[in-house]
Amino acid sequence: MLDQRLQQKLLQKLSPQQIQLIKLLEIPTMELEQRIKKEMEENPALEEGEAEEEIDNNDDDISDDDENLDEDFEEEVEEPKKDEEFSLEDYIDDDDDETPYYNLNVNNYSKDDDRKEFIYSTGSTFHESLTSQIGLRFLTPQQTKLAEYLIGNLDEDGYLRREISSIVDDLAFLQNETTTEKELLEILEIIQQLDPPGVAARSLQECLLLQITRKDNRNPAIRHAISILSEQFDEFTKKHFDKIIKKLSITESELKTAVDEIIHLSPRPGNSFSDPQNKNIHQITPDFVLDNSDGKLYVSLNSRNAPELRVSQAYTNMIQNFQANKNKKDKREKEAITFARQKVDSAKWFIDALEQRQNTLLITMNAIVGYQQDFFREGDETMMKPMILKDIADITGLDISTISRVANSKYVQTQFGIFSLKFFFSESMQNDAGEEVSTREIKKILQDEIEKENKHNPLTDEELAEVLLQRGYPIARRTIAKYREQLNIPVGRLRKEL
Repeated sequence: MLDQRLQQKLLQKLSPQQIQLIKLLEIPTMELEQRIKKEMEENPALEEGEAEEEIDNNDDDISDDDENLDEDFEEEVEEPKKDEEFSLEDYIDDDDDETPYYNLNVNNYSKDDDRKEFIYSTGSTFHESLTSQIGLRFLTPQQTKLAEYLIGNLDEDGYLRREISSIVDDLAFLQNETTTEKELLEILEIIQQLDPPGVAARSLQECLLLQITRKDNRNPAIRHAISILSEQFDEFTKKHFDKIIKKLSITESELKTAVDEIIHLSPRPGNSFSDPQNKNIHQITPDFVLDNSDGKLYVSLNSRNAPELRVSQAYTNMIQNFQANKNKKDKREKEAITFARQKVDSAKWFIDALEQRQNTLLITMNAIVGYQQDFFREGDETMMKPMILKDIADITGLDISTISRVANSKYVQTQFGIFSLKFFFSESMQNDAGEEVSTREIKKILQDEIEKENKHNPLTDEELAEVLLQRGYPIARRTIAKYREQLNIPVGRLRKEL
């Protein structure tokens, strides 16, 4: 049974322009430059440069006679090209024969000039260095091939993370090489003798032992360090120094000298190798620049390489000419004007979206600066106020989701350094006076207390809670532990030093 009904629904849908603006708000300055270049490549109606002034032309209407004259003129121009007796290549060839030889040579140096040639070179990679060292060993072709395969399985830190049995299977199935675990272990021992020391280790303990055993074992500190790493490694990582002293029957001073030797070892031998090609340089480009002039704060957008955009005048004139032509248009002309209109509208939308993005970013950043002006003037984290997204949304009149998109992946350059916008948002807690303070302030105080503690007897979480309570911040022990983990600070036992 069919049932037909008439009903109304109220729905909210985002327009393509709104979706485009939302996406532009999320991206930082570096990605914005790439986004603009991509849009200019895809849309021929979008050009770089300042907007041209609109010139009113009363002669936009093109008559049929004018079109015929233009067509006749084009035909007259094109006809001689068909009857040309000489091609461009013939002209160039004839010209080359008549060009004197001295016009083809350039010499801007005199006999007295000191001409220097600079040779640019890049260092060999970590794996290339190991491979070249293997070539200096007296190995059979089979052993050399196995050694190169093992070197290829080392990670950037210089460790062999894979099991020997898995490598044996890979050699059999992928390289058609039959070998055994014993043979691979013998090759691995040879690789572990290469530089840098500690390379091709399968664990941190093995890596440190490979390095310490290369030193002079006649030194008592080296002998104690070898004993600690081989026999008491778990106690050493957990800093149970009392147990190590008791089991090895050594004094505290002997333990300290041995630990000093271990501390100077490299836990990542691969990273110590000079490899300029594989170094990842993370460069932060600030989206905002904050200037402090005589106590007044000024915010500006960092539009470093963002070009001025405009709509192509050629496409605009094309649409006007089509509209002025009153004659009946064929299918190809209609498709052309539809294409031109779409590209012009898309260019206008993109330019408008960029302007809205700039306005939204400036409004939001000015609100953040006004809210945290004490910090921006002094640079002291303890002066930061508790601030959440809703606070800035209430000031600007924007939605919370919009503020979140603005704060995402954005940075501001100040006289105290470059900060992420997320850095200025923090929760609030009450001190003993009932005042709202930022958790950022509490974390800063907690970090300062840990830095000035006695490293021979570091403070526990309970003791840190008592210290903060004395300073007027009643915080539970579990909250101290949470803040400490957020600051990447280990527990008191692991902060202990000899």
